[in-house]
Amino acid sequence: MDLKARLADVDARIVDAARSAGRDPSELTRIVVTKFHPASLIAELRALGVRDVGENRQQELTAKRGDPAVAALGLRWHFIGQGQTNKVRAIRAAADVVHSVDRARLADALDRAGDEGAPVLDVLLQVNLTADPGRGGVAPDGVEQLAAHVAASCPTLRVRGVMGVAPLDEEPAAAFARLAATGESVRRVVPDARWISAGMTGDFAEAIAAGATHLRIGSAITGPRPVHG
Repeated sequence: MDLKARLADVDARIVDAARSAGRDPSELTRIVVTKFHPASLIAELRALGVRDVGENRQQELTAKRGDPAVAALGLRWHFIGQGQTNKVRAIRAAADVVHSVDRARLADALDRAGDEGAPVLDVLLQVNLTADPGRGGVAPDGVEQLAAHVAASCPTLRVRGVMGVAPLDEEPAAAFARLAATGESVRRVVPDARWISAGMTGDFAEAIAAGATHLRIGSAITGPRPVHG
């Protein structure tokens, strides 16, 4: 299949999964993850109606957003990789949404990186859904405290909700149910933080059933990633 056909196929599967879950497909935002693909592919996606694109790496996000071929396309850029405090200024300059805020220090740095007059940055709190404390994300029992910190101490950030990645050794539905529960705890602090960023190529149907609002889908739409040295 070509790009147009792959996009149409995934969108049809998203609609089917939403209807199966009793949800309105229009409530869902499909983010196309373009990791390692050239800027020319992003221009093709925009021509097919894609508005939301995601990147894992700051350098790639910065380069693609600044590429003349895509800079004027009116895209919404999502940073979905692990944030590093020494790269927050570049992330802040290039991202419209950051999905991976997992500690107060990172939130504080992102807040300080907002130049005077810069728009408020939408952020999601990344939750660690594994038993490994070394993985990215705040522990579920720490999410509410982190939300309270960002809401009280980071005036240039707006908490939109939570993000998570299902562990490889667990049924996605169970992991996403826990993520949805952490989203409820965040709303005790920030009542309108209703976004749930969950679901990738292999598990977006389970994510939709659990209440996901933002899906991060890469190779099912873009095709195999180019060889990257």
